[in-house]
Amino acid sequence: MSPLNRIIRLAALLALITAAPAFAAIKVGDVFPPIAEPGVTGLRGMTVPGTAGKVVLVDFWASWCAPCKASFPAMAKLHAAYASRGLVIVAVSIDEKAPAAEAFAKKLAPPFPTLLDRQQKLAKQVVVPAMPTSYLLGPDGRVRFIHQGFRGEPTERELRAHIELLLAELPAPLSP
Repeated sequence: MSPLNRIIRLAALLALITAAPAFAAIKVGDVFPPIAEPGVTGLRGMTVPGTAGKVVLVDFWASWCAPCKASFPAMAKLHAAYASRGLVIVAVSIDEKAPAAEAFAKKLAPPFPTLLDRQQKLAKQVVVPAMPTSYLLGPDGRVRFIHQGFRGEPTERELRAHIELLLAELPAPLSP
């Protein structure tokens, strides 16, 4: 390769590197960005719930994702088992077309809030690696566990174990 071609390739590589987004993937220990980002809207008339001081499961999904569809009944079970103890589940769609996300949410009718991140602003901040990916946040708002993909019962067991650990960090309710 000629020196000129090497210089051109190096310049192109530097241009790619410097043009890359300045985002880093959210990892365990990081503070999760606010879920109520501009452009994140509720599906089925739902709104972004309050999450301060709670254990939060943020699940990124898409209507075209088969494992996402399989994960919703498991998350409904988690909601039934743990919502009264302080777990908040928020499912965030990255669909670009609202009707597809609406139809998915209507068909599965989850008991937890489903939101639409049509422009993927939140998903880009988080740098979601795959569909679905769930982030479990401690009461301090920091990511404590990341679950990429959904593999049925093994994933549900892992989520339950991690949720139990995090719920143990919540203050005990005051007795009357």
